[in-house]
Amino acid sequence: MTTTPQRLFIDGEWTEPADGHYEVVDPATEETVGLAPEASRAQVYEAASAARDAFAAWSRTRPEERAAILDRAADVMQRDFLANAALAQAESGATTGTARGMQVAVGAARFRRYAKGALEPVEEAIPPQINEAGPMGRAGIFGALAVRQPVGVVTCVTSYNNPWANPAGKIAPALAMGNTVVVKPAPQDPLSVYRMAEALAEAGVPAGVVNVVSGSAPGVGEAAVDSPDVDMVSFTGSTAVGQRIAEVCGRSMKRQLMELGGKGAAVVFDDADLDSAVAGIGTTFSFYSGQICTAPTRVLVQRAVHDALIEKLTAYAGYLTVGDPTAKGTVVGPVISAAHRDRVESYVELGRKEGARVVTGGERPDPTGRGFYVAPTLLADCTNDMRVVREEIFGPVVVVVPFDDEEEGIALANDSDYGLIDYVWSGDVARAFRVARRLRAGGVGVNTIGRNMEAPFGGFKRSGVGRDVGSYALHAYSEVQSVVWPG
Repeated sequence: MTTTPQRLFIDGEWTEPADGHYEVVDPATEETVGLAPEASRAQVYEAASAARDAFAAWSRTRPEERAAILDRAADVMQRDFLANAALAQAESGATTGTARGMQVAVGAARFRRYAKGALEPVEEAIPPQINEAGPMGRAGIFGALAVRQPVGVVTCVTSYNNPWANPAGKIAPALAMGNTVVVKPAPQDPLSVYRMAEALAEAGVPAGVVNVVSGSAPGVGEAAVDSPDVDMVSFTGSTAVGQRIAEVCGRSMKRQLMELGGKGAAVVFDDADLDSAVAGIGTTFSFYSGQICTAPTRVLVQRAVHDALIEKLTAYAGYLTVGDPTAKGTVVGPVISAAHRDRVESYVELGRKEGARVVTGGERPDPTGRGFYVAPTLLADCTNDMRVVREEIFGPVVVVVPFDDEEEGIALANDSDYGLIDYVWSGDVARAFRVARRLRAGGVGVNTIGRNMEAPFGGFKRSGVGRDVGSYALHAYSEVQSVVWPG
């Protein structure tokens, strides 16, 4: 799809990678999309050093100037919308609607949002305090301000499931707050992130403020985390990798923002609108082919409606067209790679061995004779101790566990290492909100899988550290400084 090998973006220059290139593969066709650059550790350090050198000037730019650059970058992304969406689709295997509406469109919208965010107040007045005379000095009235300051150099390590929205959700608020960034894209679909860097360069971002370094080898990401010039790491990905990053950050006290794995519980009560619940849960089968940490993959259903919910979910899965993501009518595209397809399939087989019943799916679809496809799969007769119930599968697989009463449903939902987003379906709104308050998750959807994009986003437990989205992202990429003076 792209004939010219991609170069790294370091200190405002397009730079040849020291370690050559690697192929980016289309998950639907298994054909080469393009050649991504393989940075050396030294080049990653060079990018971090450039970001460090650029920080002083960028952090002192007027907020209006930062806002204008972010707005212009969004204009460029929108101008090249169809080409950007086609590249994202080829890299990630997303359906056309997802690539356009949820990847590129959301990415551009996030730059627009944080252009406005750059203008949000960074100072908050603290009520004056009257101090008595004492060891600290004479009596007096002391005023104070809480001032948000940029953290410094931020490494952004992005996920493969959305090569536009996820990087934009890191880069844009970080820049809006006056930070400089080193971006390490996911190795599976980095080319879209370089298009984002092109848009920022065209928009006039100064040299060194944005740097993009990619690689298929672990050493590239390791260097982007352990560089002494990096002050903060923002990571979206698996809990296992997040834990390793956190260990490195801990040694030098780097700030962290971690959005990690999820195993979202959907608690469905016997008075729920089952069609609404099925429509929400069923998106796990289709949206990004289940490769989304917020998906309601773990269905906890009250026994009185257990069989009816299974029947409706089975029917829902049956309507989903699996196949070429560029074809009209396709709902479920491929997963990201052959290795990940094999991983998801191994979990389905593990579920069988653990005693789960495969209600639908479980066999490899072959819609085109090529590509990394997984059938939407529903596992019933599950118990909470099964690995398929406890571990993140990250594919179009839903597991169902029955419960008897409200207390048991809450206990099962909370019996998890994860706590990103849970869901409650009930016709009794008071009960739904009562249950929501008791769920140990960073977010809870009540009778919906929809999200308010100004609400804080992040996880409890092993689902992450910190919060972003809306103004919370601006807070995440800042330090708070107190300024005190005598009245």
